[in-house]
Amino acid sequence: MENGALQQGEGKDPSSFLSEIIGSKVIVKLNNSLVFKGELQSVDGYMNIALEKCEEWVHGKKKTVHGDAFVRGNNVMYISADESA
Repeated sequence: MENGALQQGEGKDPSSFLSEIIGSKVIVKLNNSLVFKGELQSVDGYMNIALEKCEEWVHGKKKTVHGDAFVRGNNVMYISADESA
């Protein structure tokens, strides 16, 4: 940190990060290694996630297009912004 400037992701809690990216493309990886990519519509305190335009990816290849999807929070390993979008 130089001149008091925050680096990307520094000083933010996860809930504020997730609030900022609602409506953006995200990547959601599940505990079973499945990956979903879609537009984040909502997330709650239990990490339950609603996605639109959702795609399921397996081993780096698109497998299925789901449209709308709801992912239960206890299955989520991580959520990240999709920088490729």
